[in-house]
Amino acid sequence: MLTDLSIKNIAIIDTLQISLRPGLTVLTGETGAGKSIIIDAVSLIMGGRASAELIRSGEDEAVVEAIFDISNHPEIAQLLSESGFECDNDLLVKRSISRNGKNRIFINGGMTTLALLADVSRRLINIYGQHESQTLLRSENQLLLLDSFAGTGPMREDFSHAFHQLQDALERRDQLEEHERDNVRKRDILTYQTDEIAAAQIRPSEEEELEERRQLLAHAEKLGGTTSEAFERLYGGDGALLGQLRRISASITEIAVIDHALTEVAATLESSYLQLEDAAISLRDYASRIESDPAALQGIDDRLDQIGRLKKKYGPTVEDILAFKQQIDSELELLNGRQLDRQQLEIECSERTAALRTAGAELTRRRVVAARSLKTALESEVRQLAMKNALLDVELIASVESRSTGFEKAEFLFSPNPGEPPRPLAKIASGGELSRLMLAIKQILPEGDVPTLVFDEVDTGIGGATSELVGRKLQKVSGRQQVLCITHLPQVAAFANHHLRVEKKVFEGRTSTSLVELDGTERISEIARMLAGEKITDSARAHASEMLAASQTG
Repeated sequence: MLTDLSIKNIAIIDTLQISLRPGLTVLTGETGAGKSIIIDAVSLIMGGRASAELIRSGEDEAVVEAIFDISNHPEIAQLLSESGFECDNDLLVKRSISRNGKNRIFINGGMTTLALLADVSRRLINIYGQHESQTLLRSENQLLLLDSFAGTGPMREDFSHAFHQLQDALERRDQLEEHERDNVRKRDILTYQTDEIAAAQIRPSEEEELEERRQLLAHAEKLGGTTSEAFERLYGGDGALLGQLRRISASITEIAVIDHALTEVAATLESSYLQLEDAAISLRDYASRIESDPAALQGIDDRLDQIGRLKKKYGPTVEDILAFKQQIDSELELLNGRQLDRQQLEIECSERTAALRTAGAELTRRRVVAARSLKTALESEVRQLAMKNALLDVELIASVESRSTGFEKAEFLFSPNPGEPPRPLAKIASGGELSRLMLAIKQILPEGDVPTLVFDEVDTGIGGATSELVGRKLQKVSGRQQVLCITHLPQVAAFANHHLRVEKKVFEGRTSTSLVELDGTERISEIARMLAGEKITDSARAHASEMLAASQTG
């Protein structure tokens, strides 16, 4: 709740300190004393529009500070923590307005943004009055009020969860669809590439083997001729080298019998003969195998050309080509998997759409029933608040766009005058009527979660027994939420737990506003003034005392 409010240099307020407590606090005072300025200051704390026109004349800067007790609202502390602001049970909000346009906002001493201030303050305080941005006028808030009355909070959360699950699935499906055309093109290219490599049936060492084979076929004539000629010179004919060596070896072997010193030489010659004979036979066999085969050579050249084309496309070596094929096969598997993902996503989207429709249909049904009951309850309440001929309706309108709040939005319709059909609140209700409507809503809805409510002009156009009823209803609301109310009616002021009088004084030629907290006697005098006017009589005092006593016992 709001515990302290400090206002400096706003309009006719020089410096004003307000301490606030739980329950119902009323602010009274003469017209023009500055009560509405206090509402303007609270509006600034809520993120309202800041204008240099609000700054007190002769001053360069205006400042509003507010302290809130958030000990019972851990969700606010959590929001602030997520935004980088640490706080315990107290929250300090400060807003300064400068004529040079350098307006600043602070939360617990740290500078922040207007957006965060508005997000935090809307969870702390609501203002209902002629000049404020009415939460009651917003369609999303009207739907929240209806759901609060219907008790459909859990159903709404279930719908929201189902909605976001469906949106997530649709988004993933849309992303797949967006890339599907590229994927099809890519899949075709990869399939062609892997098929081309697979059809070639290349092996890791094949190219080296083909090159060796090609060398043999390309030089077959030279290889055959050279080895045949070498065989002939070694082995063929009388003049062959082996024949001569055989004769030399035999001669040396013969004389080695005479001189054993030649035995080793004879052995070497014999060994050489045998080795050369083996070489000659090998040359003969090699020459016999060598054949000139132009067709086989052409086949090898064609195969090497095929491998060369693959190397230009897919890698500098056969190993690189095979590695590339393995890579694109993996990509194809992934792309084919995406097709399966698409099928699964279609099934998921269908299932989640069905779940959302089921949840939405039940939520709509509950809302339709609750709208009729809310209409009856609201009309009963507002007719007790000096709007006896008022008509109210809660219309459900199918949403054109998808929403996480359900398949419809709510529109509160209102007609204060007989013979006129109900129209949207924003187009017809005055500030005082809106305040009383909100007061009526607070009577019939479950306990709200906004700790502080500010009512301005709730008593506009009413009097007598109706004003007393307004006071009782404000007192009832203040049992669960802190209530601040600006009022001109003594019947309303009498029900307050705390009474503040706003006064306007002139000092040294300057007008300024001050605030006085009234005790028992002073409060009787203030209510008597509100009853009798400028001249307070004993009967007015007696009447005021009776009103206070009755309001407290009542």
